[in-house]
Amino acid sequence: MVKIRNYFKRILIDKRRLLRIAFFLFFDLFFIALSISLAFVLRFEAKIPHQHIQNIFGMIILALLILPPVFNYFKLYSFSWTYVSASELISLIQASTLGFAILASAMFVLKDQPYLSGFPRSILFISYFLVILFTGAVRFAKRIYIQFFHNVGQGEKERTLIVGAGDVGEQIIRSISAFKFSPYLPVGFIDDSSNKKGISIHGLRVLGKIDDIPSVAKKENVEGLIIAISSASSSTIKRAVEMGRKAGIKKIKVVPSMHELIDGKIGIANLREVQVNDLLGREPISLDQSLIDHFIKEKKVLITGGAGSIGSELCRQVAKFNPLSLLILDQDETGIFNIVEELKESYAKLNIASLVADIQDKAKIREIFKEFSPQVVFHAAAYKHVPLMEENPDEAVKNNIFGTKTVAELARENRVEKFIFISTDKAVNPKSVMGATKRVGEMICQILNQKGPTKFISVRFGNVLDSRGSVIPVFKEQIKRGGPVKITHPGMRRYFMTTPEACLLVMQASAMGLGGEVFILDMGRPVKIIDLAKELIKLSGLEPDKDIAIVFTKPRPGEKLFEEMLTAEEGTIATQNEKIFIARLSEVKEGKLSAGLERLKTAAYNLDKETIIETLKKVVPNYE
Repeated sequence: MVKIRNYFKRILIDKRRLLRIAFFLFFDLFFIALSISLAFVLRFEAKIPHQHIQNIFGMIILALLILPPVFNYFKLYSFSWTYVSASELISLIQASTLGFAILASAMFVLKDQPYLSGFPRSILFISYFLVILFTGAVRFAKRIYIQFFHNVGQGEKERTLIVGAGDVGEQIIRSISAFKFSPYLPVGFIDDSSNKKGISIHGLRVLGKIDDIPSVAKKENVEGLIIAISSASSSTIKRAVEMGRKAGIKKIKVVPSMHELIDGKIGIANLREVQVNDLLGREPISLDQSLIDHFIKEKKVLITGGAGSIGSELCRQVAKFNPLSLLILDQDETGIFNIVEELKESYAKLNIASLVADIQDKAKIREIFKEFSPQVVFHAAAYKHVPLMEENPDEAVKNNIFGTKTVAELARENRVEKFIFISTDKAVNPKSVMGATKRVGEMICQILNQKGPTKFISVRFGNVLDSRGSVIPVFKEQIKRGGPVKITHPGMRRYFMTTPEACLLVMQASAMGLGGEVFILDMGRPVKIIDLAKELIKLSGLEPDKDIAIVFTKPRPGEKLFEEMLTAEEGTIATQNEKIFIARLSEVKEGKLSAGLERLKTAAYNLDKETIIETLKKVVPNYE
């Protein structure tokens, strides 16, 4: 049913696109002909000599053959009528200039033809300006109508302040103006830039700075706040939210950061509620887009664990860089179905393969490599829940170690260009089975990298906000039930990163990697779990320890109070990206690792928990 619905949806979209093209093409043809006719009328002051009548028809026919294809080349038939902007006007001027240059050249070549000879060349210049005027008027007509005449029902709308008088704020105002049923009535801007104080954008003035929100809100009877600074630091967003709360504003929305937007476009449809990750002190990341583009574009990319939190976001981010094909592998068939359907909506032309498989199934994985020949592999498939793996160490060993070994070895056999192993900060001085198995995964990659030709790269990062099984969904559920919110220890701290940010940095590190590295992502400052809980309670419109109680339990098996990114003997090497470092790792002895893996395999399949733990301690010296 979903496929049928999507099929008809695409047909409807295609039909609308064709109707839009036909609409603008019709008016372009009409106004090109009208412009040339008027040019003759204006040049001869409405008294066109009889011998020039045939020139009108000759020039019109030639112009109609030349200008529309040039307009199409400049994409003047494939833009949003509602969101037409200065870029379309520039394209129109460029297209008209090129079109009339070709027209003038053609008329010069054909000057001896009776229909194109003997009239003033000033006609070309007059026609040029009239074509820009008339065809531009058609393209901007809807925008002008919306801007000046579309004010129905404003009295019922939510009086809203826009925080940020930059490009994003301007786009939000245009989006609100264009949408007939928008619930927002903008009353002005808030911006900390002194240069913008008092300026007007689309008729709305900058009324003050962020610290002025309470006084401005009171004066303007503000009911809502839109934070429209997509590149802002979380400290700025947090300050705006705090001022909004101080003003008693309950409805606060935020524009997502650019790497959260699949298509990069900003409008009111993208607005979302303020989330805890907006307030945790994470600064915006900078990426070398060209490096990632060169790494991914026109490549066959396999993502294992593609239905999980990290894997599915990797799929979204990889899709942006135009891979030749995207191979999504997981045991969770429902998860694969969901991410594939989502990607098809945004990337209709992307070649996607849905692969339901267990990474421990060597025969199946070998067949996948043989059939699809991936060039890049992101290995995100893993068991990650620390307490569960303490109870089931045999499954952690089978999946996280031998599943990784299977995929990695087959990647080398099939001459994959790069294999990227998604690791974790829990692999450092591990106190859990899960962390120890991930460190062994890193060691396997270090050994295989020495055997060529595949470049093996590992990337460590900390907790991903709002991922499946993370603390945030648990806290949200506890808040929904009325509390209490349970924290294992008042001193518990964790590194946090948003899922899109983590995946983009993984891709950046992977593009930079030469093979054998363990990259470490700069996770910023560690966050106290108690502060995280308090922010979540406030975002729910409640007060910590007043409406929702916070209680302390005790650390669960395998949990640390504080995660590290490096062992005591490891140092780091800086890279060209300030958010990415390389760990200085000690050499892995292949013989010792191979012997340990054999013992682990036997113990795991014999369900011998004690031997598993003892063997992991020997293989991973820092495992306690």
